Amino acid sequence: MNIEICINSLEGAIIAQKYGAKRVELCSALSVGGLTPSYGLIKQCAQKKIVDVHVIIRPKEGGFVYNFNDIELMKIDILEAKRAGAIGVVFGVLTVDNTVSNYNAILVEFAKSLNLEVTFHRAFDFLTDYKSGIEKLIEIGFDRVLTSSTKPTAIEGIEVITSLQRFFGDKIQIMAGSGKWCEPKKCFAIS
Repeated sequence: MNIEICINSLEGAIIAQKYGAKRVELCSALSVGGLTPSYGLIKQCAQKKIVDVHVIIRPKEGGFVYNFNDIELMKIDILEAKRAGAIGVVFGVLTVDNTVSNYNAILVEFAKSLNLEVTFHRAFDFLTDYKSGIEKLIEIGFDRVLTSSTKPTAIEGIEVITSLQRFFGDKIQIMAGSGKWCEPKKCFAIS
């Protein structure tokens, strides 16, 4: 089993490695669900080569609906994540009706052209129809999806996660994810 921990600091990467995590999802502003971290933080964590660094690409808080200008900004952030040494990116774009946006295809194609792994993050948990949603993610070419299956925790959503794994696990990696652990000045979300 692969363990991924959501972090916001180099210290988080060191702790993730200490506890056997394979990779980290590097973010800033975990208090608002995570935003794209700085180039410097990405480079600092990637240069240590202690865990695989996947970078959240989320330009603003308050949901997952973006316009064309946001997508262009996200492409720049994806390029900078690659330049800083990340091996993957994590994002999710929804429509106003909470379906998978076609903008995801633009971002996936761009990220894959840079040889980056691509994860659809927990925006998945806001989809109105997760079955058609996961089929679209597979069609677009995502490598994995992070979900608690619309429940507050993955444990509560285990039946749906098990179903996703059974029916789609041979086409896309299903990552059960949820939780949050904080101590002063350090915050980690467990994926």
